[in-house]
Amino acid sequence: MQLIIVHHHLRPGGVRRVIELATPHLVAHFPVRIGEVVLGTGEAPEPAWLKAFRGRLGGTPVRVQVQPAFGYVSEMSLRGDRLERRMQEAIMELTQRGLREGCLVWAHNLGLGRNLVLSRRLTWACDVWGIPMVAHHHDWWFENRWQHFGAMRDAGFLRLNGVARAVLADSACISHVAINRADAAVLARHFPGRAGWLPNPVERLAPPSAARMKAARGWLREQVGGEAPVWLLPCRLLRRKNIAEAVLLTRWLRPEAWLVTTGGVSSADEQPYAEALAGAAQAGAWRLRLGLLGEDEGSKPTVAELLAASEAVLLTSLQEGFGLPCLEAAAAGRPLIARRLPNIAPDLAGFGFRFPQGYREVRVDPSLFDWQAERQRQWRQFAAWKGHMPRAAVREVGTPALLALGSGPAPVPFSRLTLAAQLEVLAKPPAHSWARCAPLNPFLARWRKRAAAGALEAGPWPGTASRWLNGRAYARRFLEALPSLRRSPRRPDASLPAQTEFLRRKLRADHLYPLLWHSRT
Repeated sequence: MQLIIVHHHLRPGGVRRVIELATPHLVAHFPVRIGEVVLGTGEAPEPAWLKAFRGRLGGTPVRVQVQPAFGYVSEMSLRGDRLERRMQEAIMELTQRGLREGCLVWAHNLGLGRNLVLSRRLTWACDVWGIPMVAHHHDWWFENRWQHFGAMRDAGFLRLNGVARAVLADSACISHVAINRADAAVLARHFPGRAGWLPNPVERLAPPSAARMKAARGWLREQVGGEAPVWLLPCRLLRRKNIAEAVLLTRWLRPEAWLVTTGGVSSADEQPYAEALAGAAQAGAWRLRLGLLGEDEGSKPTVAELLAASEAVLLTSLQEGFGLPCLEAAAAGRPLIARRLPNIAPDLAGFGFRFPQGYREVRVDPSLFDWQAERQRQWRQFAAWKGHMPRAAVREVGTPALLALGSGPAPVPFSRLTLAAQLEVLAKPPAHSWARCAPLNPFLARWRKRAAAGALEAGPWPGTASRWLNGRAYARRFLEALPSLRRSPRRPDASLPAQTEFLRRKLRADHLYPLLWHSRT
């Protein structure tokens, strides 16, 4: 049979990494022989990546079917009836051979909502034609991505129930899986027998050779212009990565260190954020290098080699679905400084990981930025953000942290500021901002001493982790989630109730971050 893998693109990132790591194990352990793997994607993958992917699959043929209609709607010229017709043709082309010989569709990130026409047409086709499908949700459109709702309306999705039926289709042929327990629990309540938890597979590689380590350290020295400690933030240039907080922590805890990020900008929405950070870094002569690996590593060191060659690793994200950098830091034996995100921290602990330098928030003194200007800015942007929402969603929205504090200045988490206010804090001399904020964050004083002595603690790789995250365990969980193996009686359509529960959870105050309200903050 065919394994048909559908994703908007195969650019570097977490979804592509899951596909490349997991597919060989699915092929090896599937109860029916997989005769061909088909990659249905909106744009051609990098030749080097495709060659390596084929190598991982040994003798199993891999066919790439580029369907531009599968990409992000915001990045294509097709609209309306033309897009609908082209999508129908593209899905027929993708599945026609599988309909004859048998196939399974593994669709990634339909929940992102960047192409609801694809979501609707693909789930409809699987339901009508009886094709088993695993809808693999890595990210959600309703999780701080409401600026995309206008594009959904333009595509004809005027009401929330239409979006729900496209993203969370209720069909006996379709299972929905999530990458963390919190989201999987919601899915299981609404799609019993057709939902699952599928934590990302992790490939714990052997440490780089001495020669590769030497080359990676030499390359880093060239990039930062001399001998200096390097703290690594392995991420693309996305607002949700909260990069300014990593800059702040690096300047406070290890002033002589360079902060280096790996990936580049992956969409036009993120370009203003990347440009604002780069401009502030240049103006302030910060020890910051952004996107060193860009979109194609080429002959550069790998991320794993850079992790091993760095003094410490940071993860300051506002939201993550799984938290792979935490595991990568542990695998490399490097100290990690990371925000404890409530949806992934319990999973990581359950796998057996312990991260000594974990924190919930970094609080900053209000004298470090213009409090009244920030309040006004947040009120405007918050109102504009809610303006993207239908009334049913607005009723569920909490109050952002800074706006809930009242009109008088008070300490506030750095993560709850707009980028404009974050850059105001970073414009102050580090010694001054440290003196103001150290009493608000007593744990940082301990970490500062450890960092100065080169004694930050690495979270070890626990023996239990491999049992949870190896390829065989991944394949087993995947097979358990298959709709063809776990049928259940049909109930009233669960799509809208499931989405409503997600909305109530994701729109609470603790999930609201001004950085994510608009591409220009």
